[in-house]
Amino acid sequence: MSLPDLVFGFGAHSGIDDGPELLRLAQQADRDGLDLFSLSDHPYFGGRLDAYAAIGFVLGSTQRIAGLANVTNLPTRPAPMLARTVTSLSALSGGRIVLGMGAGGLWERISAMGVPALSPADAVDAFEEAIVLVKSLSGGGPPVTHHGRHYRVEQIEPAPVAAPPVWTGSNGPRSLAATGRVADGWIPGHAADWRSERHRQSRPIIDAAAVAAGRDPRDIRTVYDFPGRVADRPLAVTRGPDGRWIGGSTGQWVEELTEAVVEHGATGFILFAPGGGTPDDVTLGRWANEIVPAVRAAV
Repeated sequence: MSLPDLVFGFGAHSGIDDGPELLRLAQQADRDGLDLFSLSDHPYFGGRLDAYAAIGFVLGSTQRIAGLANVTNLPTRPAPMLARTVTSLSALSGGRIVLGMGAGGLWERISAMGVPALSPADAVDAFEEAIVLVKSLSGGGPPVTHHGRHYRVEQIEPAPVAAPPVWTGSNGPRSLAATGRVADGWIPGHAADWRSERHRQSRPIIDAAAVAAGRDPRDIRTVYDFPGRVADRPLAVTRGPDGRWIGGSTGQWVEELTEAVVEHGATGFILFAPGGGTPDDVTLGRWANEIVPAVRAAV
């Protein structure tokens, strides 16, 4: 399976008891033609479902929709094993997996799981090295030997499955540059969108690093986590005092997202509820059946 040039999905934060609801929403989204669902990955929270166990559970009960850990907590998932996980999910699902990657955020919680803490610079180095290693352990070919600063493998056979697309949650300059060199997509952090200062300062770093590495920056998607409510009537104001999107009517959503694609090069949107949680089924239905088709038609 290959994702379309413009992708639409929804995001969820699922607790231990939320499995049936997650599956129901994902199956609805699958029937309605959405491209992906995303789950956060915080394995140190005992009340949360494990992201990759949940993704596998959902993929086994759907037909078309792809799964994404938004983003993988890399320090707790060593790259060689992560490569085995995502290539196995890809083989089992017909390629319906996207690898979201992050350098690690809540280091106190990560360290509490027995993972040695890394400095910010070392965490980014490990993050870039991991992306390269996951890709080298995919797609078949001769055994891989890798002696890096953070990972060491000896004559490990790659899986005969193509590497999934790698989208990062990069924030700092070093991490953004790594995204430009080795990743396939970027999800701006803190639900930042194309009008934010974060985006204006960050995307040029990715593009410059891509060019320096001999890559076309257009090959690196920008996919936005996009919270907001779908209103029955047009709202007088669709963005708050801080410039963040609040939501609006179907027409206002279509106008906003079409502008993002046509004028700012956006290539994907993942819908969240206004507070950053899981959308309800009515909102998800309006997203999939009213807003998404209209944006696709407009662009």
